[in-house]
Amino acid sequence: MKLNELRDNEGAHYRFKRVGRGIGSGKGKTAGRGVKGQKARTGVSLNGFEGGQLPLYRRLPKRGFVNLFRKEYAPLNLGALDKAITEGRLPADQPIDETALKAAGLVRVGAKRVGVRLLAKGEITRAVTLTLTSASPAAAAAVQAAGGTVTVTAPVAAAEETPAT
Repeated sequence: MKLNELRDNEGAHYRFKRVGRGIGSGKGKTAGRGVKGQKARTGVSLNGFEGGQLPLYRRLPKRGFVNLFRKEYAPLNLGALDKAITEGRLPADQPIDETALKAAGLVRVGAKRVGVRLLAKGEITRAVTLTLTSASPAAAAAVQAAGGTVTVTAPVAAAEETPAT
């Protein structure tokens, strides 16, 4: 094989159709755009335009509230934590923090998520030492009942200070 014999595979290169180049091309005159009107012109953007009628997105009422200061946490369930320790992905005898959880692939902390929140789904069967941004009261109680400790680094909200009755 020589360099001057190199070719694309059959059908690999799509040649675009030249429009508006005479009647013999099959795409002459109106170039496949039909006849006249706004959509036959260039620079037309009709998404959401309803011919002067009030568009649907303006007819529907606004609902809800978006809190700009909301903090989103990466969830960590007790069951997933216990399973990771059982599988050997996390050491049970050493303190576990958010970097260890991220390295083990249990949580994904990024630009949106500011930390890890421990939740009470599942059970924990061994004593562990955890340092996390947040933890639900039920999850912290479950870890302490198993003989472990939970250290929360974020300030505790007023609703979390008082246990629910």
